[in-house]
Amino acid sequence: MQLSKDDAVRPSRAFIYLATTTALLTLGLIVFGAVVRVTDSGLGCGSDWPLCDGTIIPPLDNLTAWIEWLHRLFAVLIGLIGLWTLGTAWRAYRRRDRMVLWLTAGAALLFLVQSGLGAIVVIFELPPTFVTLHLGTAMLLLGLLLAAAVMAAYRPRRLIPRDQVTALAYLNTAFSLIIILTGALVRGAGATLACTDWPLCFPGILWPSDAGQLAVIHMIHRLSVAAFGISLLILLWQVYRTREDRLTRGLTLAVCAAFLLQVGVGAMYVISVAGPEWGAAHVGMAAATWGFLVMISVIETINTGEVNEIRAEVQWQPQS
Repeated sequence: MQLSKDDAVRPSRAFIYLATTTALLTLGLIVFGAVVRVTDSGLGCGSDWPLCDGTIIPPLDNLTAWIEWLHRLFAVLIGLIGLWTLGTAWRAYRRRDRMVLWLTAGAALLFLVQSGLGAIVVIFELPPTFVTLHLGTAMLLLGLLLAAAVMAAYRPRRLIPRDQVTALAYLNTAFSLIIILTGALVRGAGATLACTDWPLCFPGILWPSDAGQLAVIHMIHRLSVAAFGISLLILLWQVYRTREDRLTRGLTLAVCAAFLLQVGVGAMYVISVAGPEWGAAHVGMAAATWGFLVMISVIETINTGEVNEIRAEVQWQPQS
């Protein structure tokens, strides 16, 4: 079904640039948070928040305090740009495409939740459950910002029926977030180096049933990642079989490339005996994989017309 010009909402370039910038900065903050974690700098400022051991600026000779303090400063910067993004969304979309505004407002709310979880993690000295929630909220924040940017910028040339590609996109997006959260739980449980070899847990041992609970937790995470890789290959195959959209194809290739890098970096993290640089890169690649899948899912939602009726209703109300 061809779309008429009336179906399209003129995008706000300022909002698209701001939302994309905020999303990229959020990705950087996620990687920075991983640096804080792998360098054991989470309590670099002690259990004090928002101050750092009772001071505004940490001592020059305390590296872990500076890493934690700069992470907080980076978060404040993103908060300020996020307010700018929300204000732009309000001016540009409150009367014509409120879905973009709702997504942006949701991202702003998640940022507040993220900040609160960060404070809890520090004050209560890094409880693993809240560390995992902190990372999960950061991923959802990244996803909402990317969804808002894509929703504002992307317009399909024609609508297509919902099919297995749409379902696979949603499935892989959810699977990606689950993998990220289970990876955080692996670290929180102290199982990061429970397996000393790769891809097997130990040389010549397929399943480490006699190596203790931590080794089993670690291998469950690896097997989940392998299943996720197979699911991504199915998505790639179905996209190239049924989709002609270059953007969807390109994003699917990008997510597969990010996943392969994530696996390779994860292997190096084990081989290097938890090298900090590999740990941070591993989280970064996981966030990139999640982000690409969110974008694919939003594009599929738009292409199948699932948001078209909502947009039409929102546009009709002001006219009425």
